[in-house]
Amino acid sequence: MESIGNYKIGSLVTANFKAASIFQKFGIDFCCNGNRTIAEACKSQKLDQEKVEEEVWSVLASKEKIVIDYNAWPIDLLADYIEKIHHRYVKERIPELKIFLEKLCKVHGERHPELLNIYKHFLASAEELTMHMKKEEHILFPFIRSMVKSENGQLEIDQPHFMTVKNPIAMMMKEHDKEGSRFREISKLSNGYTAPADACTTYKVAFAMLKDYEEDLHTHIHLENNILFPKAIILESALV
Repeated sequence: MESIGNYKIGSLVTANFKAASIFQKFGIDFCCNGNRTIAEACKSQKLDQEKVEEEVWSVLASKEKIVIDYNAWPIDLLADYIEKIHHRYVKERIPELKIFLEKLCKVHGERHPELLNIYKHFLASAEELTMHMKKEEHILFPFIRSMVKSENGQLEIDQPHFMTVKNPIAMMMKEHDKEGSRFREISKLSNGYTAPADACTTYKVAFAMLKDYEEDLHTHIHLENNILFPKAIILESALV
């Protein structure tokens, strides 16, 4: 079996998204830190590299049809998908999670003070992620769609006020890193979203919702960092 230790994690997930579940299983960040190799991630996290590679290979070698190949999509379609699916998901879940977490803090905060920190981190994330998505929806994504139209001869575009698409992309990726770090802290505080023995149903549901929220955010960031953004930069270079 060929070693894939020097392969970039983000590239492997782009090639076959099902590899994401393997990286998640081992706690390897494939979105914000997708530029690391498997070897670098395993060394940093003291993981059994051979075991990680074996499980990733089992996915890569599978003949099962990949249901969605995002890497093959036109980037304007991918931008639409991210906005309609992942942005909408975030907007719908934020108010629900705020209600659940606020209730948990009131009822269980004295016995479980970590809930107060989880709530604080989530509120900060909700505010910043909402602004982040607005910047994508009103500035970056419209420019990406304009570039696709220009490529197809449907539109002539002028140089944007941000000069090059690399500038807003760099800002978005920096903000992605911040959210990735924030949710790693939330996961740590919640013991991997594991409710304590004395947890009520609301407690368990809130943690399950948080876990699902983080997993969706990982997919969301992966689609942008590892597919949409690099292709947008390449397209801009081709149009110059």
